[in-house]
Amino acid sequence: MMPTAKVDVNQQTAADMKAARSRTSISVQNVRNYLYGGQKVWDLRERLERILVQEPLFDKQHRDFLGRTDQYIRAAAIINRLDELRRMHSWSQAEYSTASSLLSEVMSITLHDAAFQPVFLGQGSPALMDNYWDLVYEKGIQGCYLQTELGHGTNVARLETTSTYIPETQEFEINSPSLTSTKWWIGALGKSATHGAVQAKLILPDGKDMGPHLFFVQLRSLEDHKPLQGITVGDIGPKASGGMAAQDQGFARFDHVRIPRTNMFSKFAEVTAEGSYIQPPHAKLSYGGMMYIRANMIPTAGWTIAKAATVAIRYTTVRRQGEPNAEGLERQVLTYPSTYYRLLPILSRAFVFVELGRYTVKALNEMQQRLANRDTSLLPEMHALLCGLKVFVTTHGIIDIETARRSMGGHGYSAFAGLGRLYMEYLPSATFEGDNFVLDGQVVRAATKSCKAVLSSTLAVAKLPLPSAYLRLLSTTSEAPPQVTASTWQDVRSVVLLLEWRAALMVKNFTQTPASADVDASINQRLAKAVTEAFVAAQVGEMINNLAVLPSEDAKVVGYLYRLYLLTSAESALVDLLSIGLIRHTGAGDPTQDLRLAIKALCIEVLPNVIGLTDAFGFSDWSLDSALGVFDGRVYEALWQRVQMEPMNKDEVTPAYVPYIRPMLQRGQAAAQQKTKLKSRL
Repeated sequence: MMPTAKVDVNQQTAADMKAARSRTSISVQNVRNYLYGGQKVWDLRERLERILVQEPLFDKQHRDFLGRTDQYIRAAAIINRLDELRRMHSWSQAEYSTASSLLSEVMSITLHDAAFQPVFLGQGSPALMDNYWDLVYEKGIQGCYLQTELGHGTNVARLETTSTYIPETQEFEINSPSLTSTKWWIGALGKSATHGAVQAKLILPDGKDMGPHLFFVQLRSLEDHKPLQGITVGDIGPKASGGMAAQDQGFARFDHVRIPRTNMFSKFAEVTAEGSYIQPPHAKLSYGGMMYIRANMIPTAGWTIAKAATVAIRYTTVRRQGEPNAEGLERQVLTYPSTYYRLLPILSRAFVFVELGRYTVKALNEMQQRLANRDTSLLPEMHALLCGLKVFVTTHGIIDIETARRSMGGHGYSAFAGLGRLYMEYLPSATFEGDNFVLDGQVVRAATKSCKAVLSSTLAVAKLPLPSAYLRLLSTTSEAPPQVTASTWQDVRSVVLLLEWRAALMVKNFTQTPASADVDASINQRLAKAVTEAFVAAQVGEMINNLAVLPSEDAKVVGYLYRLYLLTSAESALVDLLSIGLIRHTGAGDPTQDLRLAIKALCIEVLPNVIGLTDAFGFSDWSLDSALGVFDGRVYEALWQRVQMEPMNKDEVTPAYVPYIRPMLQRGQAAAQQKTKLKSRL
């Protein structure tokens, strides 16, 4: 037997990464520009990152060693420096937003930008805008969005905080009538915010409860930052597993705090000086701020999943495991089917969610423009769509980050891998801006309402908005469901149609179920997932149709990813597809095997380009902050360098030795010696 060649494993990682890049057939630049929406957008990002990396304060490599208070103070310093750079370089709002996202830091100012400022723009009256917009925009005040309470969260209608109008003084009185009415989990409220948009029940002078409305309330002094009289405010403490440590989620209680009548967000609904209520054109207009956040959660999910995919794919490309071959090389972990089957669908979802995010933000902006003209026609469907997409992308994001981390084995558990932090900071997205399980119910209610309209009138089909287009299949004039064969999985339109039929039939069956009948406990989750996947599948079909904007080779490879997304979506829907008869068991073998083999074949097509595809996300080593995801593949060197930064390693002998470790060792040694003496006497 010939001896295997000796391999320098550390040097091999760089060689493996170089070889992987050499196999890339796509133009990384073309695909990168496709993801970012053009060369100009990428150039802007690159220019801003060059500025940011020069700032010592923005170094990320030491943050894992900081305690919670120090992390909060560091974040406050970053916010301050970012604002200085904004003014120094005269950044536009788009440039500032890009710079902020590039930092990938948990910062309290994010709530000002993503939640507080959009409320002003969307719901502030002309008077409120005249008085405060310059302060809001210039960050002369820092805001937060106070909705969730200790006793209620997603169920906005049951919030307890009150805002009672007093016509004699033309003021609202904000009050927390109970312990459970305490505002809770409010980002930036704990220590940072000076003002807040407070969600409270509007109580008219005659005692009539008009439901939740938004009010502009000053929380802290602009002189010394102390809480104003009647306001009790603070931080709610550390979060699970130390996640989001730099963020000051807070609580607030109001003890009959007075604010001017003009401090009501009254662009659509208002209270007159005399105390009369002017009705808004739509009951859910106050959800505008939340809808803005949900819309932006779609691309955020895409880019977050992209980071996890990049780190895991790079590491498993250079990590080798198994029996060595004749050259002495073990097998690259990514080439194992159990690895690429986990990671490549994650990569496909990153691409899909980034593109999908562009659609949702654009659609929301169109709706906001219509709302400005008091046109609410798009509001109900947009609300339902964003509920479904929020659930869909965050559920996948949480699972995908953890799947990527676990694919890296033991080293993936190291903080220096970067995915543990990414996971803990993304995990709350399943709950904030609406608990995912609760939002499923809103998706189902909207779907059944549309389904009833279609079943009762063929004219309703022509009026279906895009997110409900799958219901057209219930029309008597629609095409029949596709007959599933091995060729089905090679045809994009057939797969999209299959997922649409699944949603249409499931919603129809549920809609026609008698109210007295029993239904299973997971019905809302299954229906909401089917409805949302039908919409996303149709959008992916359009993405594939629009790939002509890319050169042929780039379009082909990105097309593989989109097809992989569709096939893995179908695979996750197999229980539904079988239970409603869209796939039938004929008794001749496994009817799902062709689908699974098609998924494997697509993975093999994608594999040669995975490094190029992850490079197209454009993450630098600075922005990824992962020893296992370094661009050059030298993961072991990077991990070794990070370990040298560990503060515990500064002492050759730990300070715990003398007071704690040594006494225990000495007692044990003495006891062992005594036992030895006893044995020698026997």
